[in-house]
Amino acid sequence: MCGRFEQSGTRKYYARALGADMSNDLEWTGGDHIASYNIAPGLCPWMITLHNHRLEFIGQTWGYRTPEEAAAKKKPWINARIEKALTGRYFRHMFRDGRVIIPGGGWFEWTLENGKKQPWYIKRKDDEPIFMAGLTNFRPNTQQNVEVGFVIVTEDSSGGMVDIHDRRPVVLEPEDAWRWMDPDTPVEEAAHIAQTRSLPGDAFTWWRVDRAVNRADPFNNSRELLKPISESA
Repeated sequence: MCGRFEQSGTRKYYARALGADMSNDLEWTGGDHIASYNIAPGLCPWMITLHNHRLEFIGQTWGYRTPEEAAAKKKPWINARIEKALTGRYFRHMFRDGRVIIPGGGWFEWTLENGKKQPWYIKRKDDEPIFMAGLTNFRPNTQQNVEVGFVIVTEDSSGGMVDIHDRRPVVLEPEDAWRWMDPDTPVEEAAHIAQTRSLPGDAFTWWRVDRAVNRADPFNNSRELLKPISESA
């Protein structure tokens, strides 16, 4: 799964990494969020959409629930299993019209060690940003009378990461990220991308970080949270 992630880059940084047209530099100046090193569900990081073949960065709540679940005050969903997202009643409507990318530097997972939750930070070995497949019920230029948010698409952690967690985000290379976001990409092709094109486990590296990460607090937000700690810490 993905229960926290880091999103500390600028719009310009993520857009450049995606291969966007950067000729109009003024377009990518300003409008940035405060660097976030410990984004928890309920906060409003960026998601990236594709509109008229141009990237749009939209601050949106991480989490989604149906109107019935909201009325019952149930916790929002934060992840969507790719195995069920296309056909399940919760997310299939988003698969057609709500495919987005969640950019970041890496994400956190936890193991249980000596009865305590030990956080790990996971990132690409090549230091490139991660582009996580996401789904949203947000609709631009539309009056919406329901809660709006996004979820991160996850898959089985086969191929070397299962020692940290049995689920992980679907992380795409830039070319596949564009195809995933493109409203013109058929649903079947988008599903195929998410099911087969996610970066393999050996593209990532991970290490233990301080348990301060466990505190889900908007003010608990420091680059120090990403630093490795020793196994004896």
